Amino acid sequence: MAEPIDAREPVIRLQMQGVSKRFGATIALEDVGINVAAGEVHALVGENGAGKSTLMKVCSGAIKPDRGQMQLDGAPYRPGNPLEARQAGVAMIYQELSLTPHLNVQENIMLGMEPAKWGVVRWKEVRERAVEAIKEFDNPELTPDAKVSKLSVGSQQLVEIARALAIGCNVLVLDEPTSSLTQQDVERLFEIIGRLKQQGKAIVYISHFIEEVKRIADRVTVLRDGRVVGTSDVESITPDEIVALMVGRQVDELYPRSERQPGEVILEIEDLAGTEKPNSASLQLRRGEVLGIAGLVGAGRTEMLRSLFGLDPVKKGRIRLGVYSGPASPVRRWMQGAGLLSEDRKEEGLALALSLADNVTLSKLEGFGPFRLVLPSRQDKATRRWLQQLDIRCRGPRQAVGSLSGGNQQKVALARLLQHDVDVLLLDEPTRGIDVAAKALVYKLINDLATGSEAEGREPKAVLMVSSYLPELMGVCDRIAVMCRGRLGSTHRIDEVNEHELMLEATGQENIS
Repeated sequence: MAEPIDAREPVIRLQMQGVSKRFGATIALEDVGINVAAGEVHALVGENGAGKSTLMKVCSGAIKPDRGQMQLDGAPYRPGNPLEARQAGVAMIYQELSLTPHLNVQENIMLGMEPAKWGVVRWKEVRERAVEAIKEFDNPELTPDAKVSKLSVGSQQLVEIARALAIGCNVLVLDEPTSSLTQQDVERLFEIIGRLKQQGKAIVYISHFIEEVKRIADRVTVLRDGRVVGTSDVESITPDEIVALMVGRQVDELYPRSERQPGEVILEIEDLAGTEKPNSASLQLRRGEVLGIAGLVGAGRTEMLRSLFGLDPVKKGRIRLGVYSGPASPVRRWMQGAGLLSEDRKEEGLALALSLADNVTLSKLEGFGPFRLVLPSRQDKATRRWLQQLDIRCRGPRQAVGSLSGGNQQKVALARLLQHDVDVLLLDEPTRGIDVAAKALVYKLINDLATGSEAEGREPKAVLMVSSYLPELMGVCDRIAVMCRGRLGSTHRIDEVNEHELMLEATGQENIS
Protein backbone atom coordinates (compact mmCIF):
# COMPACT_ATOMS: atom_id res chain seq x y z
CA MET A 1 0.00 0.00 0.00
CA ALA A 2 1.33 3.46 -0.93
CA GLU A 3 2.35 5.81 1.86
CA PRO A 4 -0.05 8.74 2.44
CA ILE A 5 1.04 11.87 0.57
CA ASP A 6 1.51 15.17 2.42
CA ALA A 7 -1.24 17.42 0.99
CA ARG A 8 1.07 20.47 1.42
CA GLU A 9 3.49 19.05 -1.15
CA PRO A 10 1.39 17.79 -4.06
CA VAL A 11 3.19 15.40 -6.37
CA ILE A 12 1.90 15.26 -9.94
CA ARG A 13 1.08 11.62 -10.68
CA LEU A 14 -0.49 12.01 -14.11
CA GLN A 15 0.36 14.70 -16.62
CA MET A 16 -1.19 15.00 -20.08
CA GLN A 17 -0.07 17.78 -22.43
CA GLY A 18 -1.15 18.77 -25.94
CA VAL A 19 -3.26 15.64 -26.44
CA SER A 20 -5.14 15.67 -29.76
CA LYS A 21 -7.26 13.08 -31.51
CA ARG A 22 -9.32 13.10 -34.70
CA PHE A 23 -11.80 10.53 -35.99
CA GLY A 24 -12.00 11.34 -39.68
CA ALA A 25 -13.24 14.93 -39.94
CA THR A 26 -14.37 14.97 -36.31
CA ILE A 27 -12.07 16.66 -33.80
CA ALA A 28 -12.50 14.67 -30.58
CA LEU A 29 -9.61 16.32 -28.69
CA GLU A 30 -7.61 19.42 -29.52
CA ASP A 31 -4.47 20.30 -27.54
CA VAL A 32 -5.87 19.07 -24.21
CA GLY A 33 -3.84 19.17 -21.02
CA ILE A 34 -4.62 17.99 -17.51
CA ASN A 35 -2.55 17.34 -14.37
CA VAL A 36 -3.69 15.09 -11.51
CA ALA A 37 -1.78 15.09 -8.22
CA ALA A 38 -1.29 12.26 -5.77
CA GLY A 39 -4.04 12.33 -3.16
CA GLU A 40 -6.31 14.40 -5.42
CA VAL A 41 -9.78 13.81 -6.83
CA HIS A 42 -9.85 15.67 -10.13
CA ALA A 43 -13.31 15.96 -11.71
CA LEU A 44 -13.70 15.99 -15.49
CA VAL A 45 -17.00 17.41 -16.70
CA GLY A 46 -18.57 18.44 -19.99
CA GLU A 47 -21.48 17.73 -22.31
CA ASN A 48 -21.89 14.39 -24.07
CA GLY A 49 -19.36 14.38 -26.89
CA ALA A 50 -17.13 16.99 -25.21
CA GLY A 51 -14.20 14.55 -25.19
CA LYS A 52 -14.09 13.39 -21.56
CA SER A 53 -14.21 9.65 -22.22
CA THR A 54 -11.93 9.96 -25.27
CA LEU A 55 -9.30 11.72 -23.17
CA MET A 56 -9.44 9.06 -20.49
CA LYS A 57 -9.36 6.27 -23.08
CA VAL A 58 -6.10 7.81 -24.29
CA CYS A 59 -4.90 7.80 -20.68
CA SER A 60 -5.90 4.15 -20.17
CA GLY A 61 -4.38 2.90 -23.45
CA ALA A 62 -7.67 2.15 -25.24
CA ILE A 63 -7.06 4.89 -27.84
CA LYS A 64 -3.78 6.13 -29.29
CA PRO A 65 -3.56 9.93 -29.58
CA ASP A 66 -2.53 11.64 -32.81
CA ARG A 67 -0.13 13.80 -30.84
CA GLY A 68 0.65 14.86 -27.29
CA GLN A 69 2.72 13.67 -24.35
CA MET A 70 1.90 11.93 -21.09
CA GLN A 71 3.93 11.38 -17.95
CA LEU A 72 3.26 9.04 -15.06
CA ASP A 73 5.07 9.82 -11.80
CA GLY A 74 7.52 11.95 -13.77
CA ALA A 75 8.42 9.28 -16.36
CA PRO A 76 7.27 9.18 -20.02
CA TYR A 77 4.07 7.19 -20.39
CA ARG A 78 2.58 5.93 -23.64
CA PRO A 79 0.63 2.66 -23.23
CA GLY A 80 -0.05 0.56 -26.30
CA ASN A 81 -3.19 -1.02 -24.85
CA PRO A 82 -5.24 -1.14 -21.60
CA LEU A 83 -3.19 -4.07 -20.23
CA GLU A 84 0.03 -2.06 -20.55
CA ALA A 85 -1.71 0.86 -18.82
CA ARG A 86 -2.85 -1.36 -15.94
CA GLN A 87 0.63 -2.82 -15.58
CA ALA A 88 1.94 0.75 -15.37
CA GLY A 89 -0.59 1.54 -12.62
CA VAL A 90 -3.44 3.24 -14.53
CA ALA A 91 -6.93 1.71 -14.41
CA MET A 92 -10.21 2.96 -15.88
CA ILE A 93 -13.62 1.82 -14.70
CA TYR A 94 -16.27 2.46 -17.32
CA GLN A 95 -19.91 3.39 -16.77
CA GLU A 96 -20.87 0.02 -18.27
CA LEU A 97 -18.92 -2.47 -16.20
CA SER A 98 -16.62 -4.94 -17.95
CA LEU A 99 -16.93 -7.96 -15.69
CA THR A 100 -17.37 -11.62 -16.62
CA PRO A 101 -20.66 -12.51 -14.88
CA HIS A 102 -20.28 -16.32 -14.87
CA LEU A 103 -16.95 -16.13 -13.01
CA ASN A 104 -16.57 -15.52 -9.30
CA VAL A 105 -15.11 -12.46 -7.59
CA GLN A 106 -11.52 -13.68 -7.29
CA GLU A 107 -11.45 -14.83 -10.92
CA ASN A 108 -12.70 -11.44 -12.10
CA ILE A 109 -10.24 -9.50 -9.95
CA MET A 110 -7.23 -11.37 -11.34
CA LEU A 111 -8.56 -11.98 -14.87
CA GLY A 112 -5.74 -11.57 -17.39
CA MET A 113 -3.19 -11.10 -14.62
CA GLU A 114 -3.27 -14.53 -12.98
CA PRO A 115 0.04 -15.51 -11.34
CA ALA A 116 1.22 -18.71 -13.00
CA LYS A 117 4.19 -21.03 -13.20
CA TRP A 118 4.85 -23.26 -16.20
CA GLY A 119 1.42 -22.32 -17.53
CA VAL A 120 -0.38 -23.41 -14.34
CA VAL A 121 -2.35 -20.78 -12.41
CA ARG A 122 -1.32 -20.46 -8.77
CA TRP A 123 -4.83 -20.35 -7.34
CA LYS A 124 -3.68 -19.93 -3.75
CA GLU A 125 -1.94 -16.70 -4.71
CA VAL A 126 -4.97 -15.60 -6.76
CA ARG A 127 -7.14 -15.98 -3.67
CA GLU A 128 -4.68 -14.21 -1.39
CA ARG A 129 -4.42 -11.21 -3.69
CA ALA A 130 -8.20 -11.07 -4.18
CA VAL A 131 -8.81 -11.20 -0.42
CA GLU A 132 -6.24 -8.44 0.10
CA ALA A 133 -8.02 -6.27 -2.50
CA ILE A 134 -11.60 -6.74 -1.27
CA LYS A 135 -10.89 -6.35 2.45
CA GLU A 136 -10.57 -2.62 1.70
CA PHE A 137 -14.34 -2.38 1.21
CA ASP A 138 -15.86 -4.14 4.25
CA ASN A 139 -18.75 -5.42 2.13
CA PRO A 140 -20.34 -8.74 3.21
CA GLU A 141 -21.42 -9.43 -0.39
CA LEU A 142 -17.82 -9.49 -1.58
CA THR A 143 -16.33 -12.92 -0.97
CA PRO A 144 -13.78 -14.59 -3.24
CA ASP A 145 -16.20 -17.35 -4.28
CA ALA A 146 -19.28 -15.15 -4.85
CA LYS A 147 -20.62 -15.32 -8.42
CA VAL A 148 -20.45 -11.85 -9.96
CA SER A 149 -23.82 -12.26 -11.70
CA LYS A 150 -25.45 -12.58 -8.27
CA LEU A 151 -24.01 -9.32 -6.92
CA SER A 152 -25.76 -5.95 -6.82
CA VAL A 153 -24.62 -3.28 -9.26
CA GLY A 154 -22.88 -1.43 -6.44
CA SER A 155 -20.94 -4.53 -5.39
CA GLN A 156 -20.03 -5.29 -9.00
CA GLN A 157 -18.51 -1.83 -9.24
CA LEU A 158 -16.45 -2.55 -6.12
CA VAL A 159 -15.13 -5.68 -7.85
CA GLU A 160 -13.91 -3.43 -10.68
CA ILE A 161 -12.16 -1.16 -8.17
CA ALA A 162 -10.70 -4.20 -6.38
CA ARG A 163 -9.30 -5.37 -9.72
CA ALA A 164 -7.56 -2.01 -10.10
CA LEU A 165 -6.16 -2.15 -6.57
CA ALA A 166 -4.94 -5.74 -7.02
CA ILE A 167 -2.49 -4.61 -9.69
CA GLY A 168 -1.31 -1.71 -7.54
CA CYS A 169 -2.87 1.15 -9.53
CA ASN A 170 -1.83 4.68 -8.65
CA VAL A 171 -4.19 6.42 -11.09
CA LEU A 172 -7.86 5.44 -11.02
CA VAL A 173 -10.37 6.80 -13.57
CA LEU A 174 -14.08 6.52 -12.70
CA ASP A 175 -16.48 7.17 -15.59
CA GLU A 176 -19.98 8.11 -14.33
CA PRO A 177 -19.60 5.75 -11.35
CA THR A 178 -22.89 6.60 -9.63
CA SER A 179 -25.30 6.55 -12.60
CA SER A 180 -26.80 3.16 -11.63
CA LEU A 181 -26.14 3.11 -7.88
CA THR A 182 -28.51 3.42 -4.94
CA GLN A 183 -27.94 6.29 -2.52
CA GLN A 184 -26.45 3.84 -0.02
CA ASP A 185 -23.99 2.53 -2.62
CA VAL A 186 -23.08 6.12 -3.58
CA GLU A 187 -22.20 6.92 0.03
CA ARG A 188 -20.11 3.73 0.27
CA LEU A 189 -18.29 4.63 -2.96
CA PHE A 190 -17.51 8.12 -1.67
CA GLU A 191 -16.06 6.64 1.53
CA ILE A 192 -13.81 4.36 -0.55
CA ILE A 193 -12.70 7.27 -2.75
CA GLY A 194 -11.81 9.17 0.42
CA ARG A 195 -9.65 6.29 1.66
CA LEU A 196 -7.92 5.90 -1.73
CA LYS A 197 -7.22 9.61 -1.73
CA GLN A 198 -5.57 9.31 1.69
CA GLN A 199 -3.39 6.51 0.31
CA GLY A 200 -2.03 8.87 -2.36
CA LYS A 201 -3.97 7.60 -5.34
CA ALA A 202 -4.70 10.08 -8.13
CA ILE A 203 -8.39 9.84 -9.03
CA VAL A 204 -10.09 11.22 -12.13
CA TYR A 205 -13.84 11.47 -11.59
CA ILE A 206 -16.10 11.88 -14.66
CA SER A 207 -19.64 12.91 -13.79
CA HIS A 208 -22.71 14.81 -15.00
CA PHE A 209 -23.81 15.43 -11.40
CA ILE A 210 -22.43 18.82 -10.43
CA GLU A 211 -23.39 18.41 -6.77
CA GLU A 212 -21.26 15.22 -6.66
CA VAL A 213 -18.34 17.12 -8.14
CA LYS A 214 -18.69 19.84 -5.52
CA ARG A 215 -18.77 17.25 -2.76
CA ILE A 216 -16.08 14.76 -3.77
CA ALA A 217 -13.54 16.63 -5.96
CA ASP A 218 -10.63 18.93 -5.18
CA ARG A 219 -10.33 20.42 -8.65
CA VAL A 220 -12.49 20.38 -11.77
CA THR A 221 -11.59 20.61 -15.45
CA VAL A 222 -14.31 21.46 -17.97
CA LEU A 223 -14.16 20.23 -21.57
CA ARG A 224 -16.23 21.65 -24.41
CA ASP A 225 -16.01 20.48 -28.02
CA GLY A 226 -12.77 18.62 -27.35
CA ARG A 227 -10.98 21.54 -25.70
CA VAL A 228 -10.27 22.56 -22.11
CA VAL A 229 -12.29 25.68 -21.31
CA GLY A 230 -11.40 25.93 -17.64
CA THR A 231 -9.72 24.33 -14.62
CA SER A 232 -10.47 25.49 -11.09
CA ASP A 233 -10.38 24.54 -7.44
CA VAL A 234 -13.86 23.24 -6.65
CA GLU A 235 -14.20 25.63 -3.72
CA SER A 236 -13.61 28.60 -6.04
CA ILE A 237 -16.33 27.89 -8.61
CA THR A 238 -20.11 27.72 -8.33
CA PRO A 239 -22.34 25.07 -9.93
CA ASP A 240 -23.81 27.72 -12.25
CA GLU A 241 -20.32 28.71 -13.39
CA ILE A 242 -19.44 25.07 -14.10
CA VAL A 243 -22.61 24.61 -16.16
CA ALA A 244 -21.97 27.86 -18.05
CA LEU A 245 -18.48 26.62 -18.99
CA MET A 246 -19.90 23.26 -20.09
CA VAL A 247 -22.54 24.65 -22.45
CA GLY A 248 -20.85 27.92 -23.45
CA ARG A 249 -23.75 30.02 -22.17
CA GLN A 250 -25.80 30.63 -19.06
CA VAL A 251 -28.55 28.09 -18.40
CA ASP A 252 -31.04 30.53 -16.90
CA GLU A 253 -33.55 28.01 -15.64
CA LEU A 254 -32.76 24.31 -15.32
CA TYR A 255 -36.30 23.38 -14.28
CA PRO A 256 -38.76 25.53 -16.28
CA ARG A 257 -42.31 25.40 -14.99
CA SER A 258 -45.21 26.96 -16.88
CA GLU A 259 -48.66 27.24 -15.39
CA ARG A 260 -50.26 23.81 -15.69
CA GLN A 261 -53.96 23.02 -15.54
CA PRO A 262 -54.50 19.32 -14.65
CA GLY A 263 -57.54 17.98 -16.45
CA GLU A 264 -59.38 14.69 -16.54
CA VAL A 265 -57.89 11.44 -15.24
CA ILE A 266 -56.32 9.72 -18.24
CA LEU A 267 -54.49 6.85 -16.48
CA GLU A 268 -55.69 5.05 -13.39
CA ILE A 269 -54.32 1.97 -11.69
CA GLU A 270 -55.72 0.28 -8.62
CA ASP A 271 -53.90 -2.31 -6.49
CA LEU A 272 -51.70 -3.29 -9.44
CA ALA A 273 -49.38 -6.26 -8.83
CA GLY A 274 -46.97 -8.06 -11.12
CA THR A 275 -45.57 -11.57 -10.88
CA GLU A 276 -42.63 -10.27 -8.79
CA LYS A 277 -43.08 -6.49 -8.46
CA PRO A 278 -44.88 -4.25 -7.85
CA ASN A 279 -46.74 -5.78 -4.95
CA SER A 280 -49.37 -3.07 -4.80
CA ALA A 281 -49.62 0.20 -6.73
CA SER A 282 -52.50 2.63 -7.05
CA LEU A 283 -52.49 6.10 -8.62
CA GLN A 284 -54.37 8.54 -10.81
CA LEU A 285 -52.58 10.52 -13.53
CA ARG A 286 -54.29 13.55 -15.04
CA ARG A 287 -53.83 15.17 -18.41
CA GLY A 288 -51.66 18.25 -17.97
CA GLU A 289 -49.56 17.05 -15.03
CA VAL A 290 -46.23 15.39 -14.32
CA LEU A 291 -46.39 12.69 -11.64
CA GLY A 292 -43.02 11.51 -10.31
CA ILE A 293 -42.23 8.08 -8.87
CA ALA A 294 -39.34 8.12 -6.39
CA GLY A 295 -37.68 5.19 -4.66
CA LEU A 296 -34.51 3.17 -4.44
CA VAL A 297 -33.18 0.96 -7.23
CA GLY A 298 -35.00 -2.39 -7.01
CA ALA A 299 -38.08 -0.96 -5.30
CA GLY A 300 -40.31 -1.97 -8.23
CA ARG A 301 -40.69 1.34 -10.08
CA THR A 302 -39.48 0.02 -13.45
CA GLU A 303 -41.57 -3.14 -13.06
CA MET A 304 -44.66 -0.98 -12.53
CA LEU A 305 -44.10 0.91 -15.79
CA ARG A 306 -43.39 -2.34 -17.64
CA SER A 307 -46.63 -3.86 -16.33
CA LEU A 308 -48.55 -0.76 -17.36
CA PHE A 309 -47.10 -0.91 -20.86
CA GLY A 310 -47.65 -4.66 -21.26
CA LEU A 311 -44.02 -5.78 -21.18
CA ASP A 312 -44.47 -7.68 -17.90
CA PRO A 313 -47.51 -9.76 -16.91
CA VAL A 314 -50.10 -8.38 -14.49
CA LYS A 315 -50.96 -10.65 -11.59
CA LYS A 316 -53.89 -8.63 -10.25
CA GLY A 317 -55.32 -5.14 -10.12
CA ARG A 318 -57.08 -2.75 -12.47
CA ILE A 319 -55.66 -0.53 -15.24
CA ARG A 320 -57.62 2.13 -17.10
CA LEU A 321 -55.99 4.12 -19.91
CA GLY A 322 -58.34 6.67 -21.42
CA VAL A 323 -61.44 4.73 -22.47
CA TYR A 324 -59.59 1.40 -22.41
CA SER A 325 -59.59 -0.95 -19.45
CA GLY A 326 -57.45 -3.95 -18.52
CA PRO A 327 -53.95 -5.20 -19.42
CA ALA A 328 -52.78 -4.95 -23.02
CA SER A 329 -49.79 -5.74 -25.21
CA PRO A 330 -47.20 -3.03 -26.00
CA VAL A 331 -48.62 -2.76 -29.54
CA ARG A 332 -52.07 -2.11 -28.07
CA ARG A 333 -50.66 0.44 -25.65
CA TRP A 334 -49.11 2.39 -28.53
CA MET A 335 -52.47 2.34 -30.31
CA GLN A 336 -54.24 3.43 -27.11
CA GLY A 337 -51.96 6.47 -26.78
CA ALA A 338 -49.24 5.46 -24.30
CA GLY A 339 -45.51 5.28 -24.95
CA LEU A 340 -42.66 3.98 -22.79
CA LEU A 341 -39.13 5.34 -22.59
CA SER A 342 -37.08 2.43 -21.20
CA GLU A 343 -34.28 3.01 -18.69
CA ASP A 344 -32.17 0.57 -20.74
CA ARG A 345 -31.95 2.39 -24.05
CA LYS A 346 -29.28 0.11 -25.52
CA GLU A 347 -31.05 -3.20 -24.88
CA GLU A 348 -34.73 -2.18 -25.00
CA GLY A 349 -35.15 1.43 -26.04
CA LEU A 350 -33.44 1.51 -29.42
CA ALA A 351 -32.53 -0.65 -32.39
CA LEU A 352 -28.86 0.38 -32.44
CA ALA A 353 -28.07 -1.08 -35.87
CA LEU A 354 -30.92 0.84 -37.54
CA SER A 355 -30.89 4.48 -38.60
CA LEU A 356 -32.25 7.45 -36.67
CA ALA A 357 -35.14 7.68 -39.13
CA ASP A 358 -36.10 4.03 -38.62
CA ASN A 359 -35.93 4.36 -34.83
CA VAL A 360 -37.98 7.55 -34.71
CA THR A 361 -40.77 6.24 -36.97
CA LEU A 362 -40.71 2.54 -36.11
CA SER A 363 -43.79 2.49 -33.87
CA LYS A 364 -46.01 4.35 -36.35
CA LEU A 365 -45.26 3.91 -40.06
CA GLU A 366 -48.61 5.04 -41.41
CA GLY A 367 -48.52 8.09 -43.66
CA PHE A 368 -45.00 7.65 -45.01
CA GLY A 369 -46.13 6.49 -48.44
CA PRO A 370 -49.05 5.22 -50.55
CA PHE A 371 -50.46 1.69 -50.32
CA ARG A 372 -48.73 0.99 -46.99
CA LEU A 373 -45.35 1.72 -48.51
CA VAL A 374 -42.71 3.52 -46.45
CA LEU A 375 -40.79 6.12 -48.44
CA PRO A 376 -37.38 6.92 -46.90
CA SER A 377 -37.63 10.55 -48.04
CA ARG A 378 -40.78 11.05 -45.94
CA GLN A 379 -39.21 9.27 -42.97
CA ASP A 380 -36.20 11.55 -43.24
CA LYS A 381 -38.38 14.68 -43.39
CA ALA A 382 -40.26 13.70 -40.23
CA THR A 383 -37.01 12.81 -38.46
CA ARG A 384 -35.26 16.09 -39.35
CA ARG A 385 -37.96 17.95 -37.42
CA TRP A 386 -36.94 16.18 -34.22
CA LEU A 387 -33.22 16.40 -34.97
CA GLN A 388 -33.61 20.16 -34.96
CA GLN A 389 -36.08 20.47 -32.09
CA LEU A 390 -34.12 18.15 -29.76
CA ASP A 391 -30.68 19.31 -30.94
CA ILE A 392 -29.64 15.75 -31.82
CA ARG A 393 -26.02 15.88 -32.98
CA CYS A 394 -25.59 13.55 -35.92
CA ARG A 395 -24.68 13.41 -39.60
CA GLY A 396 -28.30 13.00 -40.65
CA PRO A 397 -31.40 10.78 -40.47
CA ARG A 398 -29.62 7.80 -42.04
CA GLN A 399 -26.82 7.56 -39.48
CA ALA A 400 -26.92 4.41 -37.32
CA VAL A 401 -28.18 5.17 -33.81
CA GLY A 402 -25.47 2.96 -32.30
CA SER A 403 -22.80 5.42 -33.44
CA LEU A 404 -24.26 8.34 -31.46
CA SER A 405 -23.26 9.42 -27.95
CA GLY A 406 -25.44 8.24 -25.07
CA GLY A 407 -27.14 11.61 -24.66
CA ASN A 408 -28.08 11.80 -28.32
CA GLN A 409 -29.35 8.21 -28.24
CA GLN A 410 -31.63 9.19 -25.36
CA LYS A 411 -33.00 12.07 -27.40
CA VAL A 412 -33.75 9.71 -30.30
CA ALA A 413 -35.70 7.44 -27.94
CA LEU A 414 -37.70 10.47 -26.77
CA ALA A 415 -38.26 11.57 -30.37
CA ARG A 416 -40.09 8.31 -31.09
CA LEU A 417 -42.66 9.10 -28.38
CA LEU A 418 -43.09 12.61 -29.77
CA GLN A 419 -43.41 11.37 -33.35
CA HIS A 420 -46.06 8.89 -32.25
CA ASP A 421 -47.86 11.78 -30.48
CA VAL A 422 -48.87 9.71 -27.45
CA ASP A 423 -51.11 11.18 -24.74
CA VAL A 424 -49.43 9.38 -21.83
CA LEU A 425 -45.62 9.31 -21.59
CA LEU A 426 -44.13 6.68 -19.28
CA LEU A 427 -40.57 7.91 -18.70
CA ASP A 428 -38.14 5.62 -16.87
CA GLU A 429 -34.98 7.52 -15.82
CA PRO A 430 -35.25 9.92 -18.82
CA THR A 431 -32.03 11.84 -18.02
CA ARG A 432 -29.75 8.97 -16.97
CA GLY A 433 -26.28 9.35 -18.47
CA ILE A 434 -26.89 12.65 -20.31
CA ASP A 435 -25.20 15.99 -19.73
CA VAL A 436 -26.59 19.11 -18.09
CA ALA A 437 -27.48 20.87 -21.35
CA ALA A 438 -29.35 17.79 -22.58
CA LYS A 439 -31.09 17.50 -19.21
CA ALA A 440 -32.23 21.13 -19.44
CA LEU A 441 -33.68 20.38 -22.88
CA VAL A 442 -35.50 17.27 -21.60
CA TYR A 443 -36.92 19.20 -18.63
CA LYS A 444 -38.17 21.95 -20.96
CA LEU A 445 -39.68 19.33 -23.25
CA ILE A 446 -41.53 17.66 -20.34
CA ASN A 447 -42.81 21.05 -19.21
CA ASP A 448 -44.03 21.93 -22.73
CA LEU A 449 -45.74 18.56 -23.11
CA ALA A 450 -47.57 18.87 -19.79
CA THR A 451 -48.55 22.50 -20.48
CA GLY A 452 -49.66 22.17 -24.10
CA SER A 453 -50.42 25.16 -26.31
CA GLU A 454 -53.89 26.32 -27.20
CA ALA A 455 -52.50 28.67 -29.86
CA GLU A 456 -50.65 25.81 -31.58
CA GLY A 457 -53.47 23.33 -31.03
CA ARG A 458 -51.36 21.09 -28.77
CA GLU A 459 -53.37 19.41 -26.05
CA PRO A 460 -51.58 18.91 -22.71
CA LYS A 461 -50.03 15.47 -22.22
CA ALA A 462 -49.81 13.36 -19.08
CA VAL A 463 -46.33 12.33 -17.88
CA LEU A 464 -45.50 9.54 -15.41
CA MET A 465 -41.80 9.84 -14.61
CA VAL A 466 -39.53 7.47 -12.67
CA SER A 467 -36.24 8.91 -11.43
CA SER A 468 -33.62 8.10 -8.79
CA TYR A 469 -32.53 11.74 -8.75
CA LEU A 470 -34.74 13.56 -6.25
CA PRO A 471 -33.76 17.14 -7.25
CA GLU A 472 -35.11 16.60 -10.76
CA LEU A 473 -38.35 15.09 -9.47
CA MET A 474 -38.79 18.07 -7.14
CA GLY A 475 -37.99 20.46 -9.99
CA VAL A 476 -40.08 18.90 -12.76
CA CYS A 477 -43.09 17.20 -11.15
CA ASP A 478 -46.41 18.45 -9.78
CA ARG A 479 -46.89 15.46 -7.47
CA ILE A 480 -44.63 12.65 -6.23
CA ALA A 481 -45.31 9.14 -4.95
CA VAL A 482 -42.67 6.93 -3.34
CA MET A 483 -42.27 3.21 -3.99
CA CYS A 484 -40.70 1.11 -1.23
CA ARG A 485 -40.23 -2.67 -1.41
CA GLY A 486 -42.79 -3.04 -4.18
CA ARG A 487 -45.52 -0.90 -2.62
CA LEU A 488 -46.43 2.53 -3.96
CA GLY A 489 -47.31 5.09 -1.31
CA SER A 490 -49.82 7.90 -1.60
CA THR A 491 -49.06 10.93 -3.77
CA HIS A 492 -47.85 14.25 -2.34
CA ARG A 493 -47.90 17.71 -3.85
CA ILE A 494 -44.43 19.15 -4.40
CA ASP A 495 -45.01 21.94 -1.90
CA GLU A 496 -45.92 19.40 0.79
CA VAL A 497 -42.66 17.41 0.91
CA ASN A 498 -38.88 17.78 0.83
CA GLU A 499 -36.06 15.48 -0.31
CA HIS A 500 -35.27 14.31 3.22
CA GLU A 501 -38.84 13.15 3.81
CA LEU A 502 -38.95 11.40 0.44
CA MET A 503 -35.71 9.55 1.20
CA LEU A 504 -37.01 8.44 4.59
CA GLU A 505 -40.11 7.04 2.93
CA ALA A 506 -38.06 5.37 0.19
CA THR A 507 -35.96 3.56 2.81
CA GLY A 508 -39.04 2.47 4.76
CA GLN A 509 -38.20 4.59 7.79
CA GLU A 510 -41.16 6.92 7.69
CA ASN A 511 -44.51 7.47 6.00
CA ILE A 512 -45.29 11.05 5.05
CA SER A 513 -48.65 12.04 6.41
